[in-house]
Amino acid sequence: MEYFVTEKSGLAIQKAVDQAAAAGGGKVTLEPGIYPSGTIKLKSNIELHIPAGSVILGHPKSEQYEDFRHPALDSVTPENSRKCLISCADCENVSITGQGEINGQGCLFFDQNVPPGVPFAKPSWPRPRMIQFFRCRNLVFEGVSFIDSPNWTFWLSDCTDVRISRIRINGCKQICNNDGIDIDGCRRVLISDSVFSTGDDCLILRAIRKDIETPVICEQITVTNCVLDSRCQGIRLGCPSDDTIRNCSFSSIVFRGSGSGIHSESPFRYLRKNCTGYMKISDISFENFDIVTDRYPIRIGCDAGIQLRGIERLHFRNFRIRSKYPISLEGSSRTILKDIVLSGISGEVDGDSAITAKYVQNLKLNEFELTAKNGPDVPFRRVESDSWETKF
Repeated sequence: MEYFVTEKSGLAIQKAVDQAAAAGGGKVTLEPGIYPSGTIKLKSNIELHIPAGSVILGHPKSEQYEDFRHPALDSVTPENSRKCLISCADCENVSITGQGEINGQGCLFFDQNVPPGVPFAKPSWPRPRMIQFFRCRNLVFEGVSFIDSPNWTFWLSDCTDVRISRIRINGCKQICNNDGIDIDGCRRVLISDSVFSTGDDCLILRAIRKDIETPVICEQITVTNCVLDSRCQGIRLGCPSDDTIRNCSFSSIVFRGSGSGIHSESPFRYLRKNCTGYMKISDISFENFDIVTDRYPIRIGCDAGIQLRGIERLHFRNFRIRSKYPISLEGSSRTILKDIVLSGISGEVDGDSAITAKYVQNLKLNEFELTAKNGPDVPFRRVESDSWETKF
């Protein structure tokens, strides 16, 4: 059954969602217009349809949003905030569709009195995420534009069977932590035909441990035919205290941005308390990439002293690159990178090195034609020497 929302408020949307859920499910459709809103809680068997001309407009004050509470998640509060605009937990068969817009008015949460292009400083108050789903399955996000989230745009945690297609995520480049989609401990996620432009990472794979007893695995994530633009990273894989990220693929990706294209770094500043490193990344493929960046096209590394369970079997195939810095593969004595394949790599690095590799076991290069020919011009200088060569 379809439920039409005509009153322009988030409360009216919530009322329609509750009515549809009480009847066993249905489609909640917004009429064209602007719907100022605090937190909206979606439920099982609900499609929230936002047609062209309809905008869910997040309130610019944090106190207008409810805290996201769940017994299994309360120990984890990324960016010190539990607040979100659209939330869902322990549900199935939920979708957000249409050609309309969800706008978080992210800039209004920051002091914008900075020079053009300079990032806004983090405020002391909690900023809401736009979308937060936990332990849900059979999810669809299709066609909608997600504009200016004050915090992570999507946090999908412990979700299964997710399809995201033809969406647009556009975040102000001066906003910190406005990630595109954080895929945390999820399985069978497909993202396709979408466009991302963010100040922080566009696509992130995480396996955030909620407690030390419960394994977290992020796997079978497929991303294809997307365009990424980030001031930070296009694709990020994990943080050092995460659990397991494996069996994922990225293909047909265009990256344009001042940030790095593909990035997996494990620095000390991201370690959780009482942790010396834990993450394992394996069997990740990247194919058919076109990267233009002011930073690194690919950067995989780990700070010396951190001991991860492994970074292995990463395959990079058919890359066209134009970058300021080289491909960087830098493990450490405690975290050796293993079985890294670079095949069909071409382009140009604006520097004197095409690739740097340290603590790498079984690095394979095939059809590697990356040019690096720029560097400081060192003038000729004759040196006095006793060598016989100088006598002629």
